[in-house]
Amino acid sequence: MSVWTVARQPRWIGALIATLAIAAAFVLLSQWQIARSIEQATVIDRNTEVVVPLEKVAKPQRGVTSASAGQRVEVEASIVAGDASVISGRLNHGAEGYWVTGHAVTTDGASLAIAAGWTESREDAVAAAGILSDPGTVPSTLVGRYLPSEGSYDDDFESGERSAMAVATLLNEWEVAPDTVYGGYLILDEPIAGLEQIDSPEPSTEVTLNWLNVFYAIEWVVFAGFALYLWYRLVRDAWEREELEAEEGAV
Repeated sequence: MSVWTVARQPRWIGALIATLAIAAAFVLLSQWQIARSIEQATVIDRNTEVVVPLEKVAKPQRGVTSASAGQRVEVEASIVAGDASVISGRLNHGAEGYWVTGHAVTTDGASLAIAAGWTESREDAVAAAGILSDPGTVPSTLVGRYLPSEGSYDDDFESGERSAMAVATLLNEWEVAPDTVYGGYLILDEPIAGLEQIDSPEPSTEVTLNWLNVFYAIEWVVFAGFALYLWYRLVRDAWEREELEAEEGAV
């Protein structure tokens, strides 16, 4: 009697059907993981370099979406006097220096944090912050790149040094707490006098597959193959037992 004679027995045929169903489920899970990997690697086709009104891509009291992050926008707003500040440790074309930040209020009354320019000198940054406190320093139409707020975990609060462009930190330092505020901040295309333009390149569209999902997909295929091997191994074990019993009975 051969192994395949045992495999054609009704109970093992039933076990094979169940095994094939399990293997098919594993293969479907593998396909789902591959689809997830491709979906997460899909690039949203948008032209970030065309200036659009800020209100078309972002709303106050909401986070920065993938459709608005890095978009060049324009907005009618006025600078709030006395809310300028300096943050350190900012790189610009490889050089470390300072950003001067400010507080703008749109015609709708929403607050917007702005980055008004960069300088390598702390003294120049402090002087520029004083200039930014003059509401007439910046034109009423602000144009620049809209970016998500940074976290405040890089700030050295003990020494009073701030290096993160964190909207939550800034609004707590503004003289008057805003009723509504944008979740992101605006890097101005045109820096104020005494500052250099902040390097703000076009967002990269380079994407890669999510290799973790690909790895999971391979795992499911391996599980499917193992299920079939396990059925074969059980059939062979049953055949070996029957062969052994036949030999013992012949003695």
